[in-house]
Amino acid sequence: MEYKEAKEKFISTWGSLGTLWGINKAMAQIQALLFISTKPLSMEDIMDELKISRGNTSMNLRQLMDWGIVTKELIPGERKEFFTTEKDVQELARIIAKERSRREIQPVVKILKEVSSIKDDGTEKTKELIKQTKALHDLTETADIMLNKIVNQQQNWITKSLLKFIK
Repeated sequence: MEYKEAKEKFISTWGSLGTLWGINKAMAQIQALLFISTKPLSMEDIMDELKISRGNTSMNLRQLMDWGIVTKELIPGERKEFFTTEKDVQELARIIAKERSRREIQPVVKILKEVSSIKDDGTEKTKELIKQTKALHDLTETADIMLNKIVNQQQNWITKSLLKFIK
């Protein structure tokens, strides 16, 4: 497989995987392109490479910056804006995990806490609702705490431990 085919395959696959992680295909493809780029890219470079519109590119770059995955880079003498992404895979995973926790898990934990804290009117159905939502709240909150402890480690000891375990 030649470079061009491998590059297209990587970007396409990363784009498809992005939808499984809760982001749209174009957003994932932009990040993938920046991830394998040897230099910061302008919006026009991204549009040309991925064959997507200016509006789609602009909106998705903004979202990637909101996630903390993409940053603007100033290039002396250039008027265009250039963009780059985190290149360290473990740091990228840490940023994504923290953001997904903030956007997805923590709101669910809050709602489960509210629902499991309703007044117990003594009926079987209310007791069951409280019991099940409290159990789900506790599990989700524990998973979120564990995830945050893992991603907040400076040295990624979990990856090293898992690799030792597998070998």
